[in-house]
Amino acid sequence: MDVRVGDVLQMKKQHPCGAREMLVLRTGMDFRLRCTGCGREFMVPRLKIEKHIKKITHQDGE
Repeated sequence: MDVRVGDVLQMKKQHPCGAREMLVLRTGMDFRLRCTGCGREFMVPRLKIEKHIKKITHQDGE
């Protein structure tokens, strides 16, 4: 899965604040994500995130 820093991920399940979109701040074995609704940042293992991604919006508009 091609996820890069700056991409916006639309998730299948929503964050407790109600937002479904997350901004990618760091990639690797763990992703650092920022919720676009409340601004909370958190780390999630790559395998867990890849199962929950519905759509990827690339920063450069691909």
